[in-house]
Amino acid sequence: MNIREITEGCGTVLITGSLETEIEGVTDDSRKAGPGTMFVAVKGFASDGHSYIGSAIGKGASAIVYEDQDALEAAGPLKPDVTYVKVSSSRHALAIIAANFYDNPSRKLTLVGITGTNGKTTTVTLLYHLFRSLGYECGLLSTIANYVGTRCSEAVNTTSDPLTINSLLSEMADAGCEYCFMEVSSIGIEQERVAGLEFKAGIFSNLTHDHLDYHKTFAEYLRCKKLFFDGLSADAVAITNIDDRNGLVMVQNTKARTVTYSCRTMADHTCRIIEESFDGMQLNIDGHECWTSLIGQHNAYNILAIYTTAICLGAGTEETLIGISKLKSARGRLETIRGPRDISAVIDYAHTPDAMENVLKTLRDIAPERELICLFGCGGDRDKTKRPEMAAVAQKLADRIIVTSDNSRTERTEDIMEDIKAGMDLKGRARSLFIADRKEAIRTAIMTAGEGATILLAGKGHETYQILGTEKRHFDEREIVSEIFEELQSISPAHDKTAPGA
Repeated sequence: MNIREITEGCGTVLITGSLETEIEGVTDDSRKAGPGTMFVAVKGFASDGHSYIGSAIGKGASAIVYEDQDALEAAGPLKPDVTYVKVSSSRHALAIIAANFYDNPSRKLTLVGITGTNGKTTTVTLLYHLFRSLGYECGLLSTIANYVGTRCSEAVNTTSDPLTINSLLSEMADAGCEYCFMEVSSIGIEQERVAGLEFKAGIFSNLTHDHLDYHKTFAEYLRCKKLFFDGLSADAVAITNIDDRNGLVMVQNTKARTVTYSCRTMADHTCRIIEESFDGMQLNIDGHECWTSLIGQHNAYNILAIYTTAICLGAGTEETLIGISKLKSARGRLETIRGPRDISAVIDYAHTPDAMENVLKTLRDIAPERELICLFGCGGDRDKTKRPEMAAVAQKLADRIIVTSDNSRTERTEDIMEDIKAGMDLKGRARSLFIADRKEAIRTAIMTAGEGATILLAGKGHETYQILGTEKRHFDEREIVSEIFEELQSISPAHDKTAPGA
């Protein structure tokens, strides 16, 4: 593919050199540059790719895409065998170039994106499994993992960079995938990682407090989410939760056909919970009863979003409901481990005030008589304003609280815990423990739990690591809980079914 084809529609301002040069690879990392490659200099948050133009040329790059003329001139004299393409925005250009280089793979399948604060991972993961059960080959781009058919690869960000996204979509198209279900984050939207992709459907789940360390204001956070729906084509469908106060705001300027869903009021598709237990929920969806092993009002919304999407994409009502009844929750989403003394440890990714409130309310509603312990921390180098808000939620809904570390990164865990403590009153602090070591905190929660207690371990969910400082350490709460339950079993022989008299 030559430079002319690759740069089509990328916002070219000036071209110096030949457009007929063949390009074999595109990168925004100068270390990966070489003969036959195009280096796109993107202004990042940690560094500016324009500073590495000279390095990319030194490695033999055949083309340079840039936006900063002064930075280009600072890199030295122009090389006659290199083509220089100036664009209005390197970040936008990278997304368009990536799509062009991989032959616009999003046009070759039905790409469905979901954005919102909570529920993205659960919804796309369940859509992936639902459509596979309906007989379709599918792909998945999520926080937990990326799938091309059944082949799994690790996900680094909620929304990957444009080159990775288009490379994976290309693999999906080559593998015969008909659908791809993708999480779309506000940061991914703002950084134009999804520019150049053609979505056939967009889903809005909800909008609550998160990522204000990046967006600074809630209004800006909302604006970035809305951009996704503003960009949908007239051939697409915009599916929105109108129970969220911003549900209709999201789609007010979209060209796509709008479809609404609700668990509270009249909408195109509706749902209500008939009954609920730790084993699942009986739902009424559009007048049809359906059983799901998922629990909680927030999961009723997720299930309704899945159902609505499937119907919008042409699936039959009966086959969709049957498929939904067979779905299992995504890893680390209300994942329950039963232990001695009838204690239940519930692992969930809830890391925002709204998400934690949803989970705690679910656990309280299902077993109101059980002691409810909430263990959580907050991520370091991230939105600090939600820390006291999460504390306020915990003290309102939990009987006891254990504040600990999450991914503290370069912040001191003790400082993060102080920010959390600021959201509690004296009564809340009186029933709280502050234990920086998360494993020790989990051990304390289990060992001090009463008979039949429910312990929520919030924040880590699917993650199998903990980031402390700049070190990423193995940390899997499933392993830790199982280990401590075994220890508890060994010192609680009266509750061992094999014990005399059991």
